[in-house]
Amino acid sequence: MEFRKRKAAALAAMNSPAPDKSPKGTVDAPIIRLLTVINSHPSYFTTSSCSGRISVLSQPTASPSAPKKKARGGSWLFVSHDPVHPSALSAVLFPSPAEEGGRADSGELAGFDPQERQSIVFRFEPLIIAVECENVEAAQFLVSLAISCGFRESGITSVSKRVIIAIRCSIRLEVPLGDMHKLMVSPEYVDYLVQVANEKMEANRKRTDLFFNKLIDNGFSGHEIRVNGEETCVETKKFETLGSSMENEVEVLEGELGFESKYDHSDNGSREGFGIDLSVIKVVGVPVERLFLWGHSSCTLNQKKIIIFGGFGGIGRHARRNDLLLLDTESGVLEIIATSGAPSPRLGHTSSLVGDFMYAIGGRADPMNILNEVWVFNIAQKEWKLLQCSGSFFPPRHRHAAAVVGSKIYVYGGIHNDEVLSSLYVLDTDSLEWSEIESHGDQPGPRHSHSMAAKGAKLYILGGNNGEKALWDLHCFDIQTGLWSKLRTNGQSPNARFSHLMFIYSNYLGILGGCPITEHQELFLLDLQSESWKNITVKSIEEGLFIRSTINVVGNDLVIIGGGASCYAFGTKFSEPMKINLVQLMSLCDYSESTAIGEELADIQLEQKNAALLFSQSRTEQKVNGCANLDFEFEESRTTSRGSGVATPCVLRIEKQYAKLGKDILKKFGWLDLERKVYSQEDGMHICLPVTEKFCSLLEDERALADKFEPLTDLQSLKPSLWQTLWKDISSSAALNLLIACGSTKIVDEFVKVKKTPSSPFKVMKEAVASLLNHHGLPAELTDQLPSRWERLGDIIVLPVTAFKDQAWESIGEELWPLVARALGTRRLARQGQIALTGTRDSRLEILFGDDGWVEHRENGILYSFDTTKCMFSWGNLSEKLRMAHLDCRDQVVVDLFAGIGYFTLPFLVRANAKMVYACEWNPHAIGALQRNLRANSVADRCIVLEGDNRVTAPKGVADRVCLGLLPSSEGSWVTAVRALRNEGGMLHIHGNVKDTEEVSWTNHVVQSISGIAKSEGHFWEVSVDHFERVKWYAPHIRHVVIDVRCKLSNT
Repeated sequence: MEFRKRKAAALAAMNSPAPDKSPKGTVDAPIIRLLTVINSHPSYFTTSSCSGRISVLSQPTASPSAPKKKARGGSWLFVSHDPVHPSALSAVLFPSPAEEGGRADSGELAGFDPQERQSIVFRFEPLIIAVECENVEAAQFLVSLAISCGFRESGITSVSKRVIIAIRCSIRLEVPLGDMHKLMVSPEYVDYLVQVANEKMEANRKRTDLFFNKLIDNGFSGHEIRVNGEETCVETKKFETLGSSMENEVEVLEGELGFESKYDHSDNGSREGFGIDLSVIKVVGVPVERLFLWGHSSCTLNQKKIIIFGGFGGIGRHARRNDLLLLDTESGVLEIIATSGAPSPRLGHTSSLVGDFMYAIGGRADPMNILNEVWVFNIAQKEWKLLQCSGSFFPPRHRHAAAVVGSKIYVYGGIHNDEVLSSLYVLDTDSLEWSEIESHGDQPGPRHSHSMAAKGAKLYILGGNNGEKALWDLHCFDIQTGLWSKLRTNGQSPNARFSHLMFIYSNYLGILGGCPITEHQELFLLDLQSESWKNITVKSIEEGLFIRSTINVVGNDLVIIGGGASCYAFGTKFSEPMKINLVQLMSLCDYSESTAIGEELADIQLEQKNAALLFSQSRTEQKVNGCANLDFEFEESRTTSRGSGVATPCVLRIEKQYAKLGKDILKKFGWLDLERKVYSQEDGMHICLPVTEKFCSLLEDERALADKFEPLTDLQSLKPSLWQTLWKDISSSAALNLLIACGSTKIVDEFVKVKKTPSSPFKVMKEAVASLLNHHGLPAELTDQLPSRWERLGDIIVLPVTAFKDQAWESIGEELWPLVARALGTRRLARQGQIALTGTRDSRLEILFGDDGWVEHRENGILYSFDTTKCMFSWGNLSEKLRMAHLDCRDQVVVDLFAGIGYFTLPFLVRANAKMVYACEWNPHAIGALQRNLRANSVADRCIVLEGDNRVTAPKGVADRVCLGLLPSSEGSWVTAVRALRNEGGMLHIHGNVKDTEEVSWTNHVVQSISGIAKSEGHFWEVSVDHFERVKWYAPHIRHVVIDVRCKLSNT
């Protein structure tokens, strides 16, 4: 009732004509309707708000010699809650002479001491709303909704006496302009600041409108809520403008009012009985405030200590950190590891320990600088080193997750700017090579702020945020098979969450903390063998806010470092380092399991055959879970099928929680029909397992035995972890009755979903085309001309140039191409043509089915986008592009004389990190694609595109490397290449088509030619072959080769 009293008082004050406590005295007009909607809900009321504003503020600047005193705030010279015209600020900051002369104070702001220095600051501040909530469940719902609308800095700021949340985002702007005596900026610069602020104001408005609409969509303003478990309609309160009275009084409902959680925790008998103590680690040595962090990383060293890196917080002014700390969890001694050449401060990264090396990956250095760096810390030598990794391009990211298996580090998800990622990468720490894993199965999808841990050859991922909502799903990736699976677990699973903790100990996977927070935090443990959840209350959890913390298993302890939350205008909260005793935790798990099944096992008489394990010895006709005896329900259908001589396909209908047990029993005795598919009924609550005719016959033969037993209805108390023990040596008769006890019923298969043997795309295409030929009376021998190989560009299947060339195909083309496209699983189909022998080397690819030829093709982590009908693309150059990508070109200038769409230009920029690339190209279609690809790969700032003949446009005397990627020969531009090199020389990568018997003579020809050109250009270079690369076979006995020719100043 205290909440409702406070709400009534707050709403009365809001509707009072008296000014409020804000400097302005009234609520901002742009958000009146938003506040109205929030306040219309009985579980919320707003306590303060700002719609977002553009302002110029005058602030007192304390003198270094002046005694410290409480800040006196400041005064607005200008403020607006709407977009601003630049002239409005010019009149304030740069008044005309007439306006200046008219001032009584000759330019000094009235009301301020002329002797006191005043600084002037230009600001944009986004929307912020403080809301009191009736309970934590209501708070976490509104926070999640706000975050999904772009207010990503929203959070719960208080859960003690009152539950308070703050709704806000971080699109702020603050720029000092000077002081009251002299401005340090021009009117033009102020106009620019106004333009930037107006753009931020528009973004703020869009997020506000989206939040308003989401509130309406989620039942605010005339919705139904739960009161003591019953649906009750709450009358919407309507407000006029400020100062008016309420149209309807606030309706007061009896009973508690709040949101219904997805999981009902009220009936958890184990909360009081099974609790685990959480103890604070007493830190000595370095102040414990060093560990007041979130978004940091930590690793366990030698099962004794924890090494902590980076994060946000620390001593003094909270900021991003790059400190390296070492905590002895037994003694509590905390020390700073002195290092040199440390990475830049960051948060949201990961750290993984492989041997004596800690690898820090990614993170956020500032809001505009998301990282893809890999740093390694040598623990023995206490040295940091920035690694140059090869392989697939690893995109920048933060708030991702990482896990170590052997010498490899697996990284999943994360966020880069507004893009939530869903890729799985692996870093081989031996070869320092990144690989993007092509995985299959039920994949987790995009997410950030999730958790990942490894056990054996499996990775487990739980929760996270997909940019719209918190997630709760649990996925497993098998490293050996490359398959993802979504685990179907038993018991009460964790609620949706992100920024939480995960650990693996013994055979358990543990989950703790995260956002949204709950009033009663619990530690969830998943038994990885039985795939069943247990939950144990963590006592004294109010002392810790486990959001963006780290968790480590250290000996027999579970150690939690850092965590917390921050809200603009409400302050920051950090958690102290804490630990949980794992021995006590495991004993609680064993005790809870044994207690749950103790009474059941006491009455079970284990006989040699185990035939009557789960049944009493009295006959009954009672239904199990509302379903009749297996034989009784479908007696008529069995009789009918036998009479007709055709067996009716049947399935065993079983509750989802017993589906695994049922399937294992059926497989054990060969009763599972492997030719048909398993499917679900009733929104997944029941699973239908296809059974064999033998199983149906056995039921009839064993009917007398089955009728003797009464199934127990309290099977749920029997833990899944004991299933395998119970039916390990069970007889077929006892197995049948065990299925009855699970509430199973045999029903006719509704769908008869037959598993089809997978067919190759070629076989599917051949069968479909053969049918089409037969329909049109064309010879079946034409199927011998079908292509057995093809290539894929983006989503286009490209058939070879020789495919479907017989004139007979032309008569059925309209039917043929859609049919072939469907068979090959594509929406667009094309046929390769000969590359035009013109200087621009246009593509002659022919689109057979589909709209146009534009594709996006990703290769080695680089995105290539181009029109396949106008630009060529070679699949065979993959190895050479990768070789160029592995070069170290960080301080080098590269000239690409035949850039095309960026075949080699992009690897030089994206992967080899070239300082600058001059890209020469004269095909206008290729130039358009090249410029598009430079932007798509975020390297346009390091590339100059030169359109036209490279013999005219190429730069001179600038290059460390020159790429000549033209076939069959680039000899026409060898002079241009030599002229492009610096006076000191450099490297030439010369491509050519060469007969396999003439490789030596061609190499000698290249060296002699380059030497002669260099002399004619006035260079005294030594010319030698650095490397000879065989790329691919171009034609019979003709290879595509590349020779690396090094030119350097002669010593003579």
